[in-house]
Amino acid sequence: MRVLFTGGGTGGHLYPALAIARALVRVRPDVQPHFVGATRGIERVILPDTEFPHTLLDLHPLYRSAPWNNWRTVMGMVSGWRRLAELSREVAPRLVVATGGYAASGALAFAALRRIPFVVQEQNSFPGQTVKLFARWAREIYLGFPEAARDLPEAARSRAVDTGNPIEPPPAVRPDREVQRRVWGFGHDVRFVVLAFGGSQGSAALNALVEGWVARGLPRGVGVIWGTGRDHFQRHASRASAQVIVRPYLAPIADAYACADLAIARAGAMTTAELCAWGIPMYLVPLPTAAADHQTANARALADAGAARWVSQREATAEQLAMIVSEVMGDASLRERWGAAASARGRPDAAARIAARLDALLGPHASTPAEPATGARATAST
Repeated sequence: MRVLFTGGGTGGHLYPALAIARALVRVRPDVQPHFVGATRGIERVILPDTEFPHTLLDLHPLYRSAPWNNWRTVMGMVSGWRRLAELSREVAPRLVVATGGYAASGALAFAALRRIPFVVQEQNSFPGQTVKLFARWAREIYLGFPEAARDLPEAARSRAVDTGNPIEPPPAVRPDREVQRRVWGFGHDVRFVVLAFGGSQGSAALNALVEGWVARGLPRGVGVIWGTGRDHFQRHASRASAQVIVRPYLAPIADAYACADLAIARAGAMTTAELCAWGIPMYLVPLPTAAADHQTANARALADAGAARWVSQREATAEQLAMIVSEVMGDASLRERWGAAASARGRPDAAARIAARLDALLGPHASTPAEPATGARATAST
């Protein structure tokens, strides 16, 4: 039984789809996921190293600032539809699962016109254009933030489900925080750890903020785990000390989550989903250039829930950061309230919950898999 997964362009759209697909296979061994993405998206790098067959299409976003390039979008849609039709003739998909982004729009339009059932998953606190457009025909809409429901078409809201964002969940038994500090190499005098990171690629603005704060001199008892991003590491590596651990990349980041008392981060949907699942208080600096300023909306939603504070990148200062760290470190009850509010928003089982709903939509299990997996297979249509 084939299920098409579509969504990509960025990791924020692709990784949720991978998490859902893996959770679905665990409950439905008769399902064969097949990924559809764009040749220009991150999926061209990530999908070949996964266990899933995939097809990459020459898809393009709408070029709003350069509309004369939209001929690429049209031509890519035409060639993409031809390839999707070929895939459907090979094995008719029972369902399409879309996680947003321009890479999903072509497959969703194809599914809608061919009357193939589909569902969509929205990561952010308000839906993107692809999700808003196709939600009215979706069987179900899975929300990373419950606030997104109010911006869906009215007819679709009854089919929206607050599942949370699919992430790698924390372990059932959490590592001891004190022991984890020693694992990182902090001395016994460090009793409060700040985790600072700007996503897998890093953030120059966030790094500059942390650099300014560290340069002021850290309070006694504070330790910092700082993920700079590979391209920024050399610029900040000299700040490493007994109190400051500087890494180009935090992998696995769960090791850092396990001892963090406060996180300084962007407000991307997957980052905040992981922080909520771990119950970590957050000081968020949204990326101002994010599409439709969705990171600010995410940060505002978490602040309203009592799980975070946020500040715009333009207004963020090292002095302000120092004050926040001092306040959270010195007030255990505040820290507990923030952590509890974050945990209340956490959905560590989101992928499993979505997989259970997909299982119900797919109906009875087949006695044998319709298309046994043979490892990652890729085709590209240009």
